[in-house]
Amino acid sequence: MDNPYKSLELNDSSKALAEKGNDFAFRFLDRVSDATRDDYLISPLSMQFLLGMVLDGAQGRTADEICKVLGYGAGETQAVNEYCLTLLRQLPELDKKTTLNIANAIVVNHLYPLHEAYKDTVGKYFEAAVANMDFSDVKPTTKRINDWCSDHTEGMIPKIIDEVDPNMLAYLMNAMYFKSSWREPFPVENTADETFTSEDGKKATVPMMKNRGEFRYHENGVFRAVHLMYGNSAYSMTVILPEEGKTLSEVTDYLDAEKWDECLSWTERLEMSLWLPKFETKFHIKLNDILSDMGMPLSFDPAADFKAMSNYALCLSVVQQDAAIKVDEEGAEAAVVSSAEMRLTSAVVKPRFVIFHADRPFIYIISESSTGAVLFAGRYSAGL
Repeated sequence: MDNPYKSLELNDSSKALAEKGNDFAFRFLDRVSDATRDDYLISPLSMQFLLGMVLDGAQGRTADEICKVLGYGAGETQAVNEYCLTLLRQLPELDKKTTLNIANAIVVNHLYPLHEAYKDTVGKYFEAAVANMDFSDVKPTTKRINDWCSDHTEGMIPKIIDEVDPNMLAYLMNAMYFKSSWREPFPVENTADETFTSEDGKKATVPMMKNRGEFRYHENGVFRAVHLMYGNSAYSMTVILPEEGKTLSEVTDYLDAEKWDECLSWTERLEMSLWLPKFETKFHIKLNDILSDMGMPLSFDPAADFKAMSNYALCLSVVQQDAAIKVDEEGAEAAVVSSAEMRLTSAVVKPRFVIFHADRPFIYIISESSTGAVLFAGRYSAGL
């Protein structure tokens, strides 16, 4: 085989952080799911990279709160750095048929320098490009930031800001771009319009992809799940359909790192009639309130301590994600930019044949297979 399966090579410390990262992923997913009624797409992994760079600039209780939100212990900053570098270098190399690009950058107000030690750290562990710009020269700086996002997401995220704010110290950004082909593509000729029904009974017509074959399947009384592999199986999309009588909210409340591990591990390859909508989603969300409620309110307060980043750093102004995904017969293409603005100081018996028709709202997760690390997670409900 010219594209054999590969898994992440992690030391014991990184394995522990991977498990904690999955715990963060599902707490984050649950919060976003409760916060919006729209179809959404988020990237817990992208947020982990962004908050990792923020963490390197934080001290004292501010740093402890960020560690707590990420699920790590206080004082774990160095271990987080090493784990992020491992992912940054290994994830793009796992599958020759999957394109996964991860990039980090910081655009800094040239009047207020970052500490050299901070720049060295984010350069070493996040391979972050640091650019000094004149924030009073609004148009070129705005274009530089938005062009970086577009370039590192193959144009899927063309813009994250309308205009740079001269009162900001820096814009911190992580971009992830994923594109891969299904291991078992959906025959294009099978795609046909079908009825999609929302939780409250509303109906819409959607293009439904159809396939029949053996797929990895899991069910647990709360939801049923099918794992659709990409390329050499290093990455997969898991489609999670609530059991009859269950809601998506109940599913996200139920899911955590342990249940996710069970979903990945307790599977059986079964013959299946599989339907999945062909869809595209674009999503933007401001995350200040969600991250504050998860346990890091101090980061958004003028009492924050980000002096390890710069003598001029005050607190976070805005943390947001902009994401997009396209799912079709060949595979999936997804991208996300996570960004932060830093203010200046001033066990079930399985049937032998499964009908899995995703013709009602579902959750989907794109993950790395050996650790279950969640790259992207979303909800699809046909906009109903």
